[in-house]
Amino acid sequence: MRSGYFITGTDTEVGKTWATLALMHFFQQHGLTVLGMKPVAAGAQWQEGHLKNADALLLQAHSSLPVAYPLINPYVYEQPISPHLAGINNPVDVQKIVACYQQLKAQAECVLVEGAGGWWSPINQQQAIADLAQVLALPVIIVVAIRLGCINQALLTYHAVKSSGLECVGWIAQCNDVTMQAVQENIQSIQERVDTPLLGCLPFQAVANFAELARNVEARYFMST
Repeated sequence: MRSGYFITGTDTEVGKTWATLALMHFFQQHGLTVLGMKPVAAGAQWQEGHLKNADALLLQAHSSLPVAYPLINPYVYEQPISPHLAGINNPVDVQKIVACYQQLKAQAECVLVEGAGGWWSPINQQQAIADLAQVLALPVIIVVAIRLGCINQALLTYHAVKSSGLECVGWIAQCNDVTMQAVQENIQSIQERVDTPLLGCLPFQAVANFAELARNVEARYFMST
């Protein structure tokens, strides 16, 4: 079992948060203390005088321990646009994120860090999610939304992660398009073209039940590491 993972996706709105929460519940079901982190989030509402992102609040609510919101989401922007644009007056400092991650790591057996957007999504004027992942040096899990175009996006993301020098421990199929045709054939096509295991296939749910989704995670790929 690793002490943490970096969760990236093939695009924005592919289901990274649901997959991260499913993994959190999976590890909790195996007796581990788990914390979730979303270092950068664009799209937030004011709550009690502070900006808070809905996905980051979910990670906070499902974590094994109570943790202050700013540790989970140190950079939160109100506008739902790319972080390098939303944060023009408060740009992301990767070292601040590392410091928050280290505090979380000291409290739990496993920390799951969810990226923003896709692998090359910019987080400031010089760096992208890929750079943040490299600084944190965590093994990477790719979330693939099983929808039209998913094979191409999965292969592009997989090869981008591999070229960064980071370990890609596997990918998760997120079946969030109820109208998608040939779901299993698309999943198999990706499996045949990437040299990393399918860690789980999360079925479509109109309303999320993360404990149930966790049962679709393949334990053999995690509990033996």
